[in-house]
Amino acid sequence: MAALPSPAELLAFAEDLADSARPVAMRYFRTALDVVAKADASPVTQADRAIEALLRARIEARFPAHGILGEEMGLKPGDGPVWVIDPIDGTKSFVTGLPLFGTLIALIDDGRPVVGVIDMPALGERWTGRPGQALFGGAPARASGCRTLAEARFFTTTPDGFMGADEARYRCLVSRVGIRRFCGDCYAYGLLASGHCDLVAETGLQPYDYLALVPVIEAAGGIVTDWDGAALTLGSDGRVLAAATPALHGAALAILRDRDI
Repeated sequence: MAALPSPAELLAFAEDLADSARPVAMRYFRTALDVVAKADASPVTQADRAIEALLRARIEARFPAHGILGEEMGLKPGDGPVWVIDPIDGTKSFVTGLPLFGTLIALIDDGRPVVGVIDMPALGERWTGRPGQALFGGAPARASGCRTLAEARFFTTTPDGFMGADEARYRCLVSRVGIRRFCGDCYAYGLLASGHCDLVAETGLQPYDYLALVPVIEAAGGIVTDWDGAALTLGSDGRVLAAATPALHGAALAILRDRDI
């Protein structure tokens, strides 16, 4: 297998992919869409499919041996590294005209995300991450210094996603934070990387929903894991906790791991 390019080169390619996806997303945004419900009842549109097909073709042309995992077209096995793409993260926002949807692109090597891109086509905003460098709009991004739940600005996409024991722990967590905000999908994690949000908790996510977020948040000084405090991988269970500081992460994790709640 050929040597993997440097993280800087990989990120440059990932940004080029995001550049090519933006006009496709905007061509369909706020138009009459053919929305189809998938087996899990989540929506998919022709925009999701068109973007993923474009990105897959470009990845296959540049890195034919690499694997590709996408939300709409599944896994193409490869030799070693895997590109993970979500063509439109936040399809419910997309189909309702809300500009808080994004395109997520990550490269996984040896089980861990190496680079990540959070691109917001309708807003013209982008976060990128690679080891040692997180950027927003080309300028350094840095998570806040928030350490306590009482001061934390908390986001989750929707409280409807928490069920059973997860819902009980979620309600205990949000009862202790300073500010609660909902909606946003991947946008909330970008806000965390830029210091405007301090804490995000979600459940029921898929690898293409969370892997691109990891390099951005970690390089910005934050921490993101599953609800057991383990690193996020292709095999994680979909429970995600992101925080601006280890102290805040630990306080939230103690609640989410509490089996007596």
